[in-house]
Amino acid sequence: MSSEAPRGRERKREPEPPPPGGVLWSLAGDVRALLMLPAALTLQVAHPAVGAGVDDHSVFRTDPWGRGERSLRSLQLWVYGGEEAAEEGRRLRKLHRTIQGTDTRGRRYHALSPANYTWVHATGFPIYRHGTRYLVRPLSEAQERALYREWLQVGRILGINDRDMPQSIEEFWPYYRKVLADEIEATVVVEELVATDRPVPPPDRGPWPVRLLVKALWPVLFPPLARFRRFITIGLMPPDAREAIGLEWTDAQERKLRRFCGVVRAVVPVLPERLRYLPYARRARAAHRMRGTR
Repeated sequence: MSSEAPRGRERKREPEPPPPGGVLWSLAGDVRALLMLPAALTLQVAHPAVGAGVDDHSVFRTDPWGRGERSLRSLQLWVYGGEEAAEEGRRLRKLHRTIQGTDTRGRRYHALSPANYTWVHATGFPIYRHGTRYLVRPLSEAQERALYREWLQVGRILGINDRDMPQSIEEFWPYYRKVLADEIEATVVVEELVATDRPVPPPDRGPWPVRLLVKALWPVLFPPLARFRRFITIGLMPPDAREAIGLEWTDAQERKLRRFCGVVRAVVPVLPERLRYLPYARRARAAHRMRGTR
């Protein structure tokens, strides 16, 4: 008698994270990706349902540093987590099961409805594509297509069905432009994320002497940091998304952004790996090299 399980009882294969050596493998853990994250988050919450979910349920106001740390760890797991990637995707879906309410247009929303969850995932591709032009180098057509294929893999990690994600770049752009035209607006959360006058508590991570020093200097440090956050958030957002939200951007700001990004492009590639890559990515890259030498 065969010991094989019936087909209907076979365990569903776990979605695989993006491959080592791919576009995301090099990009997502690079410290320059940190500069792109504010634009991605802002574009996500410009969707009325997503913005309402964050406004109603997130702790980003009371625990911004913890919220940011958890989000960054999650993103790193999607790309570098190996077997942990799919588990992280399940954890996120479980976390979002109870997030529901009414958006600014009076419509009922649920965080896991395909239209909302897919948009949160979808924003990563245009942000990475646009941000690399400034901070790294423009992607070739082949690299851009590879990035999209790998981002689809991330979507599967998050538990999004293929039928709910555009399956090619050619399908993506009409979908993206339709959401910009029909849904995107300057939500309450968007306004907070680009504000320079909203209070933010000082960082509560790191060695306690450093925390004490930063807390003492926070009234002086925060204003320029808030202005930089607004500048980099709006600057690294694709122009069509920026226009859809209604965020102003001048030629002078564009020139300033290009000068800043030119310095970043020159400095980061010559940094040692321990400074160029985030810890989780650095460990994954080292482990991959070790496996390759065996």
